[in-house]
Amino acid sequence: MNIINVIAPYKYLDMWVFDDEKVGLVQEPFVSGADLMIDRIVEFIPNAEKGFIMIFSGEKFPEADICLEWRGPESSGNQYYSKELDMEGWLCPALLKYFTDAPEKIYIKIKEKK
Repeated sequence: MNIINVIAPYKYLDMWVFDDEKVGLVQEPFVSGADLMIDRIVEFIPNAEKGFIMIFSGEKFPEADICLEWRGPESSGNQYYSKELDMEGWLCPALLKYFTDAPEKIYIKIKEKK
């Protein structure tokens, strides 16, 4: 597993989704608050709905924009909270395609896709 991962979320049928061939995900949706968090963090990115870059890691790295803090398991996924956004969101079991266990913190950097 990589320490730092990169995906490129985009809008499909008015939902934030992402593809990641290396872990077998196609149009994997962000739901239950995670979608609303994305709405907030991409406000400054022109045409974000066509795709943007999301870099994430369980380890702190330079230039991370936000930190998600683990709140606990919920349904088959995990609930996270962002102080920067003052929002909570649920991350589905696809999280475990990138981490062995749900990390205590997930650091995220958002960039425009060029």
